[in-house]
Amino acid sequence: MKTSLLISTYNWPEALELVLLSVSNQSEPPNEILIADDGSSEATRELIERFKKMLVVPIHHLWHEDKGFRKAVILNKAIAAAKGEYIVQVDGDCIMHKDFIRDHKALAETNVYLFGSRVNIQEEFLPQLFASQKIKFNFFDKGIKKRTRNIRVPALSNLYKITNELSGKMRGCNVSFWKCDVIAVNGYNEEFEGWGREDSELIIRMMNNGVQGRRLRYRGIVYHIWHKIKDQSRFETNDEIQEKSIAENSKWCRSGIDKYL
Repeated sequence: MKTSLLISTYNWPEALELVLLSVSNQSEPPNEILIADDGSSEATRELIERFKKMLVVPIHHLWHEDKGFRKAVILNKAIAAAKGEYIVQVDGDCIMHKDFIRDHKALAETNVYLFGSRVNIQEEFLPQLFASQKIKFNFFDKGIKKRTRNIRVPALSNLYKITNELSGKMRGCNVSFWKCDVIAVNGYNEEFEGWGREDSELIIRMMNNGVQGRRLRYRGIVYHIWHKIKDQSRFETNDEIQEKSIAENSKWCRSGIDKYL
């Protein structure tokens, strides 16, 4: 099974650097890295070029012009370009545990998507985090909260079963799915602009199309770097799009990935 690691980013090269360093630390690396860049400046491009020379895993940088928050568009472009049949998705501010890719691959099943939790790196720890370029965290480390999510016990993860109900714990910063399942519902809905709901609405359409979910607990760990909350002025509109998908049992979006395939 070929795996594509999909990383979304926007103008935070310091955080993306730690994420890419955590790729180099993976016990089982992905077959490729796709960086979905929603219009970052030259500093991000330069960082990615440097890592292309450092990492054995090939990196593909997909960029479009900054015209506001258009994450759904750039994610579709990246997924369309993916060579792997299985996609593991994280945000560019989420450092991966060394067994992150291994865990997602180990529990991958047909017609199932996986979603994991995140350990939170606290604001006051950020100067030390970036100065030391820390990418490994144990249970007792300073600077983290939700630390019980930092316990990796694969045997306990088997307690979490496949479900056809959408979990409120599902986050796009730690999710994996089959490329074919995403294409079957036309990918991310590009009607979404601004922050909010683009990830969960995609999953809703996938579930309406017969794909079930499984929570990754005690495996598939990421460490989310604190940042200020993004502009949420479009959240109400985006929430309405999602509610419509629920009400209409939608399995397809009109503006999606098909134009890039």
